[in-house]
Amino acid sequence: MSTAPASRSARPTARIALVTATAALTAVTATACSNSSSHTSNTAATGSGSGKTIQVVAAENFWGSIASQLGGSHVKVTSIINNPDTDPHDYEPTAADARTVAGARYTIVNGIGYDTWADKLLAANPGSGRTQLEVGDLVGIKPGGNPHRWYSPDDVHQVIDKITADYKKIAPADAAYFDQQKKTFETKTLGDYNKLIADIKAKYAGTPIGASESIVTPLAEGLGLKMLTPETFLDAMSEGSDPTAKDKATIDQQIKNKQIKIYVYNSQNSTPDVQAQVKEAKAQGIPVATVTETLTPAGASFQQWQTTQLQGIEQALAKATGK
Repeated sequence: MSTAPASRSARPTARIALVTATAALTAVTATACSNSSSHTSNTAATGSGSGKTIQVVAAENFWGSIASQLGGSHVKVTSIINNPDTDPHDYEPTAADARTVAGARYTIVNGIGYDTWADKLLAANPGSGRTQLEVGDLVGIKPGGNPHRWYSPDDVHQVIDKITADYKKIAPADAAYFDQQKKTFETKTLGDYNKLIADIKAKYAGTPIGASESIVTPLAEGLGLKMLTPETFLDAMSEGSDPTAKDKATIDQQIKNKQIKIYVYNSQNSTPDVQAQVKEAKAQGIPVATVTETLTPAGASFQQWQTTQLQGIEQALAKATGK
C-alpha cells in the first residue's frame, strides 16, 4: 500500500484551494451564498398561526436540510457550509457569515470539535434571544468522540425531535404546524431512508466491513454491521493524521484474506492510502461502496443523499453475500 501521508493537505485539489487560497475561498463563498436557496425555505408563513418566519442558520447543510423541511414555510434556513468541495473542518467564516449569524433566531452546529469555527462565530456575533442547538451536546457525545452524528440514524431522529421542540418554543402559535411537519417528514419524507436502514439491519447484521475513515462508523453501528478496520486508522484518516504502518498492514491482510465483505470509503477524502485500499479491494473481488462527508450533489436533500448511499451499500452487501 502507499505510504503517502494522509493529511488534510492530501484532500482533493479543490479542497486545498478552498482553505489555502484567499481568492478561491472568496469565490466559493460567493457561490455558496448564491446557491443558498436550494437549502432555504423562505416563504413567509400564511394563514393561521403567528405569521412569523424564524431565521435559522445551520453550520452545515446536512442539518440545514433537515431544519428547512421541518420548518416548512415558517422558517428561512441558511446553511454556511453549502458546497460539496468545502471542508467543514477547515472552513474560514466570512463577514457575510457573521452578519447572517447575528440575525439568526435559531442556530444549529454539529459540535464535538467538528466545527469549532462555528462556535467562535456565534460567540463573536451574539443575538438577542437566540436559541442554539449543538448536536454533540444533545446526543451526549463529548469532545474527542466521533463527531459524524448525521450518519447515526438514532441521532438523526433525536435532532428531528429537538428541532421541532425548539421551533414550538420559539413560535408556540405555530406548534400544530410544526408537529404536522415532523410527522410528515418522519413517516413519509424519510420513508425510504428508514426502510433501507431496517432492511439492511435485518438482512446483513453482523456482516464484517472495512472503511476508509470514521464517518462510516456511526452508520455501520446503525446498520448492525461489524467494522473490522482499526479505529486508530479510521480516526487518523478523518483527522488528517498519518496512519501507522501497523494499521495499514492489518488492513492489507483483511483485504487479502477477504475478512471484510465490502469496503466503504469517503470519496471526498480519497488519499493515496485510501486509493490503494480501494484498488486492492476491487482486485480481490470485494465490492466497494462510497459515501461523502457533506451533501452531494449540491442541492440534494438530506434524504436524497443518504438514500442513494444506503442503496449503494445494500447493493454491495447483496453482491458480497449473495443474499
